[in-house]
Amino acid sequence: MADESKGFSLLLVDDDAELCEMMREFFEQNGHALECAQNGPEGLKRASERDFDLVILDVMLPGMNGLTVLTHLRRRKRIPVIMLTARTETQDRVQGLEAGADDYLPKPFDPDELLARIRAVLRRAANAVGDDLIHFASDELRINGSTREVWVKSEPVELTGVEFDILYLLVCSAGRVISREEISLAVFERRLTAYDRSLDVHISHLRSKIEPLGKQIQTIRNAGYIFAGNTRQIS
Repeated sequence: MADESKGFSLLLVDDDAELCEMMREFFEQNGHALECAQNGPEGLKRASERDFDLVILDVMLPGMNGLTVLTHLRRRKRIPVIMLTARTETQDRVQGLEAGADDYLPKPFDPDELLARIRAVLRRAANAVGDDLIHFASDELRINGSTREVWVKSEPVELTGVEFDILYLLVCSAGRVISREEISLAVFERRLTAYDRSLDVHISHLRSKIEPLGKQIQTIRNAGYIFAGNTRQIS
């Protein structure tokens, strides 16, 4: 994880010049470096060429919208990304998560909340969850907690940091129902709010990525999710 004592290196891609300046001052006051890009192509270029710790990416951008920027960026790097969305545009949030965003924050937002989200995302991105290898169903699914790698039928599967954390949590608790609230607190480090579909989107995306084993992640109505079946763990 980026060492917060040395400051995070952040890129904000947003065409609101006033917001960019306010955020730059806020992060500098908190010991972090923030650079700004004010259109999609410039943001993609700088995010691709520089080693930022995290990118804060607005959906509505001139030249190339944020969702397109994220799609291209994900093909090049695995850098953590937080999307900024209009508060009423639920579809933007869903599409951002499906494109590989690690989290999203509706506008207008509190800078302190954004910093808290950044800290949580960077902790998830850096923390190895263990030096173990988990096997399921005669090695149809293998998870390396140390390297955060996943294989389905011996084929590597590319997961976002959030997707990996959800899968690891469910598989380590195989056979036990885990509530949506418990998953959110463990993975996002926050409680779910009313009409928050972020967890559902991540679960849906995760299921499709680990097919044909996606059906093992079962929804238990009014209770949560369960990974059905037994696993074996090799240290």
